Amino acid sequence: MYELLGYFSAILIGVTLGLIGAGGSILTVPVLVYIIGVNPVLATAYSLFIVGIAAFVGAVQNGFKGAIDYKTGFVFALPSFIAVYYTRRIILPAIPPEICNFPVSSTRNFVLYKDTALMLFFAFLMLFAALSMLKEKKDHGGTTKKKFNYPVIIIEGLFVGAITGVVGAGGGFLIIPALVLLAGLPMKKAIGTSLMIIAIKSLIGFTGDLSAGLPIEWDFLLLFTSLSVLGIALGSYLSKFIEGGILKKAFGFFVLIMALLIVVKELV
Repeated sequence: MYELLGYFSAILIGVTLGLIGAGGSILTVPVLVYIIGVNPVLATAYSLFIVGIAAFVGAVQNGFKGAIDYKTGFVFALPSFIAVYYTRRIILPAIPPEICNFPVSSTRNFVLYKDTALMLFFAFLMLFAALSMLKEKKDHGGTTKKKFNYPVIIIEGLFVGAITGVVGAGGGFLIIPALVLLAGLPMKKAIGTSLMIIAIKSLIGFTGDLSAGLPIEWDFLLLFTSLSVLGIALGSYLSKFIEGGILKKAFGFFVLIMALLIVVKELV
């Protein structure tokens, strides 16, 4: 029963990406952990592969439409690639299973495990993503000349790469504002460029897991990913009939509720 629900959720993740161009990856880890029952660390690895393939499909579609700025994408992506690979290859495996343990009373200790910390950090990012979706944003339209702030873009790339490495989310909700505000890209081109960055850095991060020897159930992963890609095609078709702004806000509220439920489940 739970397995069927998980596979249905895979299609839903793809539909979300197809409809609003973002947000699907923020659901992938909770679905894998709480519905399928995958270990959180392994779930973040699976999420990198699923998000990477899904974003690649979206990037190809945007590439044919001319909606990718390859120069800006490369400037942002290079430090991001480095950060995500080494985070998965070195930093994440170095985190101990038990992060801290200290007494809160004479009979009780507070213990923070690695898996719990990952899910709480992910919930924090979900809250950030939800607020980003609920906030009104203006399309700069590309009428102003691009002024590259190279140091800030590079730092942002490193930061987003590290975030992707830790929790397995694509980070589109961080990349798109950076491309619009720091590189002056119009929103549509920022989305296309973001998908290209997410695809490559997520798959590079996944190679870090492979080189670290993480056990991968390929049959399950390829089936889940295929259903997500199918969902993208369905979502792209439905987007012709559904107003994106309303859907994005509704999804933002859904992510907000999901984040709060994760916090309650992990702490209570």
